[in-house]
Amino acid sequence: MNSIIFLTALLSLLATVTFAQLIVELPNGKLLGRDQGLYYTYESIPYAEPPVGELRFEPPQPYKQNWTDVFDATKPAVVCAQWSQFILQPYKKTGSEDCLTVSIFKPKSETQKTFPVIANIFGGAFSFGGTVEDGAVPLMSSGNVIVVKINHRVGSLGFINTGDSELPGNAGLKDQRLALRWIKDNIAYFGGQPDNVLFLGFSSGAASVHLQLMNKELEGLVKAAVSISANALDPWVVQRNNGRHHAFEVGRIVGCGQLDSSKELKKCLKTKDGLEIASALSQFLIYNYVPFAPFGPVVEPESSADPFITEHPIDIIKSGKTAQIPWLVTYTPEDGIYDAALGLLKQSNGKEMIDELNHRWYEVAPLLFFYRYQTKTVEEMDNHSRDLRQHYMGNQSFGVDTYFHFQRMVTDIMLKNATQKSIDLHRKYGKSPVYSYVYDNPANNNFAQVLAERSDILLGTGHGDDYFLMMNNPIREPLRSDEKVISWNFVKMLERFIITGKLVYDNCEFRDNVGEKQFQLVVIQRNGCHLTQVDELPATVSNHIPNNPVIYFG
Repeated sequence: MNSIIFLTALLSLLATVTFAQLIVELPNGKLLGRDQGLYYTYESIPYAEPPVGELRFEPPQPYKQNWTDVFDATKPAVVCAQWSQFILQPYKKTGSEDCLTVSIFKPKSETQKTFPVIANIFGGAFSFGGTVEDGAVPLMSSGNVIVVKINHRVGSLGFINTGDSELPGNAGLKDQRLALRWIKDNIAYFGGQPDNVLFLGFSSGAASVHLQLMNKELEGLVKAAVSISANALDPWVVQRNNGRHHAFEVGRIVGCGQLDSSKELKKCLKTKDGLEIASALSQFLIYNYVPFAPFGPVVEPESSADPFITEHPIDIIKSGKTAQIPWLVTYTPEDGIYDAALGLLKQSNGKEMIDELNHRWYEVAPLLFFYRYQTKTVEEMDNHSRDLRQHYMGNQSFGVDTYFHFQRMVTDIMLKNATQKSIDLHRKYGKSPVYSYVYDNPANNNFAQVLAERSDILLGTGHGDDYFLMMNNPIREPLRSDEKVISWNFVKMLERFIITGKLVYDNCEFRDNVGEKQFQLVVIQRNGCHLTQVDELPATVSNHIPNNPVIYFG
């Protein structure tokens, strides 16, 4: 009997101790996390007031509510309202407007009391996605850093703009900036080191990291930055001249009628259902999820209240006004797998979608490559479309047998060429280190194969093949033995970057590009890494087609 009483008391004591370990007290009150085995999680923590009602489309307001009860931080975050490509069904509406939260992953440790921090921005073309998409298991398995995943508004709710101060745009980027401020002010309560924060993003998250570098304030918020497979100069990132038209078209779609006043449009849109506004994005897609970013960052008018950027990133970099912190920008040889692989989708007529480009090229190309609204005349637009096709396809037709020419086109224009241009500008006008790597090791499973609904064609090393070895995703599992080693090397690389300021992958120490005439590049492959110096960033190591000269439009 005594042993039963003792055991009951012991279990009660252990439960009390465990519960106490999961409680964190913030200025807003106490919150309760969850024990995940190797680590603790504290999810869905609000950093801003819900952007609903009169706060819809506005810059985020710091979260000021106090909790009288213990806040439940055990539930995964909801995605922001969106029309999501991750939903592989025709009906893609999901999420909530009350979504401006951070989710914190903290390793268990009996010896380490404080940890460096990785602040992470998800990918999703500024249109979809959320913190639930990316895991932190590789970093938690190492157990040396805290990971904070940031949710922000996407699509029309995050990036609608009319080109004036009524709807200036960039709400999603302003969300990110406020979240970084929240991390600076609050991460110490979780054992994080506020002065040792690495800012990491993938795809549109990578472009977001680079865009945040356009503001000197970032110097006081993070110690270093990493952009995986995108940057601010990619043609789909900072959009030009199409915002106002798209904004009023959203108004028409959701029932505001034919308006011509930004003030009246904003007033009307604030009365409409948020998910319906988010779903209006689907009306801008010409096929499947193309173009993938009909709404995105813009240069705001100086008259905006709290503008994010009022100059194009190219001009900001040239002016030397960027945040001077170490920056790593990367790419893969076939980054254009997303979203070139959609061309391999079979249609009801039995033909692949890429076949449509043969008779719709002049319609599709300007929207696919985001120059539709940058050209002054139809003739200029058509000439550019013709030149692109001739450069990459020659006299060949679009089809499965010539698919890799199209994939090369998408890789170069949408991602790789702007990576080279960004490094070039930073090495000429910047003062802080700029590093780069190319990851060349094709995954057995990747998101593009899911989108294409086929795995019979080896597409090469594509978008996210490296990122999802840092932030895990079920689509990439199970990992091969070589990928497990690479994943560990990536984790150690990120940890060293925060703690020591040096960037080292395995036995390869990165070289700074600033002031160099040649590009300083680390090549990461299945069996190791090596450093190289090149006049142009190499395209593909496969034998599909030769390297092409850089074409940069915009």
